[in-house]
Amino acid sequence: MRIVHIIPGSGGSFYCGNCLRDSKYVKALRKMGHEVIKVPMYLPLFADEHDLTNTPVFYGAISIYLKQLYPVFDKAPRWFDSLLNTKPMLKLAAGMAGSTNANGLSEMTLSMLKGEHGNQHEELERMIDWIRHNYPADVIHLSNALLSGLAPRIKEKLGVRVYCSLQDEDVWVDVMKPEFRKEAWDLMHENARSIDGFIAVSEYFANFMKKRIGLPDEKVRTIHLGIDPADYEYIPIATKDRNIGFISRLCKSNGLDILIEAFIQLKSQPGFEDVKLILTGGSTGEDRAFLRKMKYRLKQSGLLNQVEFLSNFEEEGRKEFFRRISVLSVPVPEGEAFGLYMLESMASGVPVVQPALGAFPEIIQKSGGGIVYEPNKPEALGKALAGLLSDRTQLASLSEAGHQGVLDHFDIYRHARELVSAYESDNKNDKQ
Repeated sequence: MRIVHIIPGSGGSFYCGNCLRDSKYVKALRKMGHEVIKVPMYLPLFADEHDLTNTPVFYGAISIYLKQLYPVFDKAPRWFDSLLNTKPMLKLAAGMAGSTNANGLSEMTLSMLKGEHGNQHEELERMIDWIRHNYPADVIHLSNALLSGLAPRIKEKLGVRVYCSLQDEDVWVDVMKPEFRKEAWDLMHENARSIDGFIAVSEYFANFMKKRIGLPDEKVRTIHLGIDPADYEYIPIATKDRNIGFISRLCKSNGLDILIEAFIQLKSQPGFEDVKLILTGGSTGEDRAFLRKMKYRLKQSGLLNQVEFLSNFEEEGRKEFFRRISVLSVPVPEGEAFGLYMLESMASGVPVVQPALGAFPEIIQKSGGGIVYEPNKPEALGKALAGLLSDRTQLASLSEAGHQGVLDHFDIYRHARELVSAYESDNKNDKQ
């Protein structure tokens, strides 16, 4: 089967769970013998991507932003567009404030959801022509429903089956003003008519999106995220220091401030003198003020020298990060559709402590590799961390259970087979 995955890139400036999800599925599908190509949008993918040398970045972030803001750039010569869309320029944009955040990009999000009727219609035609001439596919898979505006024109021009993953669209849309927010959800509902099937990453998010954009039950499947356990190094907890870890974009929207306050409270108690906080995941320009504030808070508490900020969150950097921690927490304020870092952590033998929000309880219950707490406040998180770090027996039990849970329930190859089965079964149903 020939499959095109259309993936919005993060530019490699921060840990992007959605980018990793797509890349891991592509790798697994290739190992299973399918022909799969990644087509990046907006920004380049993770810095450890080595197979995109002949694939252009479509809808270059700088170019489409300028054209949305200043229509005069629609008449810019092609060479000017090409200059703006070079990977060095796009990587520079990825580190700047606002390039990966919906705040201030509402009009462009709506324009993208309008597809061939939006301001980026010429770029849509360019993408379709490139796919037609370079990689005619059996299936095109969109990374999320914010890309659903591509679907109607792809169906019309290429006549192929189109699938769409569902993960954290609300994080982007719900920061918009109410009038933009409603139109965005309405456009996704309209675009859903051109999509053959939706793949949600958790039961929680499947139910959420069915209600939010009015999807019928038969059009939505849940296929949990997965990883290849062979990519991770399992280290028994008994051999490790009692360090707490955080891996995600270092920002308020991922709850870093909640974890730092919980750490400060934990360190005020006797018996935790040895515990350190290790943070990784990168950031963008808009996070700088927040990170300065967090470092000042740690300095005020006399704990800045007990917190490490690791810059390398790529493959080897992540392995080193998980070697050094005994528990992981990414206390996203409102929860998430999944959280791939949970699987990476548990595969490495590191239990997770997550708020009882979003899909976190679902994944922890299925894996057995962690605990949940509520409410999502520093006091509750600090108490949960203190209890777990004080109980080596429970820590070891959760470490072993989580590792086995990933092997049993979150193997990427099992889920890749489920994905192919969805493609194939729907195709057979259409032919009957």
